[in-house]
Amino acid sequence: MAFPRVTAVAFLIFLIGSLSILCIGLLALSQPAVSLTTDQHNIESVQGKIVSLGPEGPGMDFILETATGQYLHFRCASSCHTSLAHLQRHLYEQATTVVYYVEEPKTPLLALNVD
Repeated sequence: MAFPRVTAVAFLIFLIGSLSILCIGLLALSQPAVSLTTDQHNIESVQGKIVSLGPEGPGMDFILETATGQYLHFRCASSCHTSLAHLQRHLYEQATTVVYYVEEPKTPLLALNVD
């Protein structure tokens, strides 16, 4: 071997890269990205435009107007994958918004993800 240090560095980079890809693959297989059902409810989706935003926080509320003119009141769950800035941008731009939610008895619809 003419360059033992270069060979050692190349082998180390290859080893770390291989182990990283293996770990990421195992994690991806063990946890599904999107679950179609929760323990008690099916996840549903609706498309429309945000017309109102409530106070900031994990229990943030917003109202969505669908294409049929129906107004739906949502409460953003703690697992809601969105931010206030994202919702405000959709409100100001009147952008089409897709909401994934579950229905709970006697409460507003629980938004799980807003895109």
